[in-house]
Amino acid sequence: MLVINQNEVTELLAMESCITVMESVLKDLSAGQAVQSLRQVLPLHQGNLIGLMPGYLQGEEVAGAKIISVFPSNHGSGLPSHQGLVTLFDSSTGVLKAVVDGLKITAIRTAAVSAVATRYLAREDAEVLAILGTGEQAKSHLEAMLLVRSIREVRVWSRTLAKARDFQAEMSRKYGIEIVVAESLQEAVSPADIICTVTASTEPVLKGEWLKSGVHINAVGACRPADRELDSEAVRLAKLYVDRLESTHNESGDYLIPLNEGVITSGHIIGEMGELISGSIEGRATADEITLFKGLGLAIEDLAAANLIYNEAIRLQKGIEIAF
Repeated sequence: MLVINQNEVTELLAMESCITVMESVLKDLSAGQAVQSLRQVLPLHQGNLIGLMPGYLQGEEVAGAKIISVFPSNHGSGLPSHQGLVTLFDSSTGVLKAVVDGLKITAIRTAAVSAVATRYLAREDAEVLAILGTGEQAKSHLEAMLLVRSIREVRVWSRTLAKARDFQAEMSRKYGIEIVVAESLQEAVSPADIICTVTASTEPVLKGEWLKSGVHINAVGACRPADRELDSEAVRLAKLYVDRLESTHNESGDYLIPLNEGVITSGHIIGEMGELISGSIEGRATADEITLFKGLGLAIEDLAAANLIYNEAIRLQKGIEIAF
């Protein structure tokens, strides 16, 4: 098998290629050509957890799982909040093909999926991007958004102003784009055409009353039934699309909380991104509609990314081969 480390993942998993692969695998999932189980969660202390995410890509003849630790308590410690690995098996022989670092896969594929949603749902003339959060996902989302829309201005917010300014300095140098540090959440999102919520918050950071007409939202931070980044009004106002219906019904506080409050009904979800990609459900119908993609992160996304990395590693002779 190959062991592929974090640096090699960054080298081998190009964002543009990942966007293409995520679009394909989401379509396959909705069509029944990819299979996954609900994420299994083992709670630990202080709200931390270990997660197991298994899946199977029939067309690629690979199966496997991501094992990930989610430690919100790491914030401020210098350690990542998400750490883990992806295993990749040959589904026809059961041979373990690779073990791949999961940190960068999570960062890149999550942003790539948001880019797919943005490509299909955001207005064509969207040019102002707001990013709530300044961590790894904020950086990868900025890269991904720049690939699918002509962004002229980025507005960034963080609970820690110094982190927002560091993000501004680093990313404006890297991409040569204007980045504005917003001192309040409302200041960040009110002018935005696209909003990406990539925080570790368990309480709403985005309110419906701040949203301008025509905005598209990618909400990818909260992934547990009691956690959410959007208030109920923001969800009510939006046409809601998800990565997987089963996962949303079981794991998404952004959906479950307003549902339980009676603010929305179960019919509020338009459908899965894979259905939108295949053309079986409608996307944005007017320029004024507010659209929302709620992404929880799926096992098949990790497997598809790991398989892409593995094939590139074989082609370029990367990774460390281990016999056991």
